[in-house]
Amino acid sequence: MPPNVELDDRAHLLDLTVDQLKVWLSENGHPGFRAKQIIHWVYQQRVSDFSLMSNLPKALRESLDQSFRIWTASEAALQTSADGTEKLLIRLADGGEVECVLLRDGTRRSICVSSQVGCAMGCVFCASGLDGVDRNLTTGEILEQMLRLQARLEEGERLSHIVMMGMGEPLANLDRVLGALSVARSEDGLGISPRRITISTVGLPPAMDRLAKSGVPYNLAVSLHAPNDELRNQLVPVNHKIGVQAVLDAADRYFEANGRRLTFEYVLLGGVNDSADDARQLVRLLKQRTVMLNVIPYNPVEGLPYQTPSRGAISDFRQTLEHGGVNVQFRERKGGEIDAACGQLRRNRQKPNLNS
Repeated sequence: MPPNVELDDRAHLLDLTVDQLKVWLSENGHPGFRAKQIIHWVYQQRVSDFSLMSNLPKALRESLDQSFRIWTASEAALQTSADGTEKLLIRLADGGEVECVLLRDGTRRSICVSSQVGCAMGCVFCASGLDGVDRNLTTGEILEQMLRLQARLEEGERLSHIVMMGMGEPLANLDRVLGALSVARSEDGLGISPRRITISTVGLPPAMDRLAKSGVPYNLAVSLHAPNDELRNQLVPVNHKIGVQAVLDAADRYFEANGRRLTFEYVLLGGVNDSADDARQLVRLLKQRTVMLNVIPYNPVEGLPYQTPSRGAISDFRQTLEHGGVNVQFRERKGGEIDAACGQLRRNRQKPNLNS
């Protein structure tokens, strides 16, 4: 067992649906309406201690505390940027670690949440997948990240957007991700419109089709990173089994199913995928599609050979796309002076352990 991991056999309250909580209440002699009160305390009042749920009978509060934990993880590290970005390293009950981020932009309060411990997609420039994937997160572990970030808001601040774009591939853990987002969009939960919730994927067509059939109009962001199979196979190894065209076709089907404009993510790597020809190929792929191309200049990761493109290369790339009729935005780098790249904080914190 990893060090500093305490045994606690109480269940994770956040893993229970409202109906499951009602069953537990009934089995323990309490009325089902208490479930909504408990949920309100957790998600609306930001309470993480049953003893503070003042409108519940004392016997119920004690019984809840004996059976459940609201939070099962701990905060292993926090980094704060001058622009208000806060990045948390969360240590899970079994010792695994994931990252989540709170971003402040005007009145917007967005959170970026992880879905797996590590990642199996193998994108060569990403710190999250350097050590592979350990396991999927539970629904409760995904929700706990949201609540911990919510707890960092000042009075009067409110979460406005959720992005499933932290560590891991959300569509490889789709059932639990959808379970967590169901609570996040519920009025009894965080009350965030699905139109303000984005799910990021490297592009897994069967799971993209399942997501389309869910009937909930989440925003979908597809991590493309290359305009052709030859280059994408190098950068995103899972593409060998999929192919760019299959990803585009699945994205088209998602758009047809819910009408939500798609976003394609493109991490711009200096000297790798930032040439004028790369941009022209992207124009051919995307100009007839109702999409936004979100270009992200690379945030360097220690130990990896990739670099941020030059200002000139970024400008030329942008100009080619815009002249080609592609709807494009270049993401402003947030949290530049902290370990902003996904998985970077976890990896840097693990270095002493790796070298010991």
